[in-house]
Amino acid sequence: MAEPRTEPTPSSDEATPKVTGVGGIFFFADNPLELTTWYAQNLGFATTEWGASFESSNASRPEERTHLQWSPFKTGDDYFAPSTKGFMLNYRVRNLEGLIQQLRENGVTILDDLVRYDYGSFVHILDPEGNKIELWEPN
Repeated sequence: MAEPRTEPTPSSDEATPKVTGVGGIFFFADNPLELTTWYAQNLGFATTEWGASFESSNASRPEERTHLQWSPFKTGDDYFAPSTKGFMLNYRVRNLEGLIQQLRENGVTILDDLVRYDYGSFVHILDPEGNKIELWEPN
């Protein structure tokens, strides 16, 4: 029998630290370049050396553009470490600094320090099953 799910109360406070969407899908591939080329030729992905980026609008705020990055990594790439899984998810978040503090208070494994780039800020965590998760707050 499945355990009952509890639904968190959504917050309307725009400063509340939380995930706002999926920012990326990263996975292992034996030959990332060949696979990326296949997706471009067969499924029309507009690819770059980093994979493909999909742009969409936020359903709640249609003027806001969001992006989802699709990227194959060479099988065994240490970017996924310490996870041994063949994938890594990237979640878009708001108030990353506040979320990191909340995660620390909850005893979540935080793998590195917050890093800032011109396209956003990042930190990596592990979920209870050892899946590496990348948290990204776009600029």
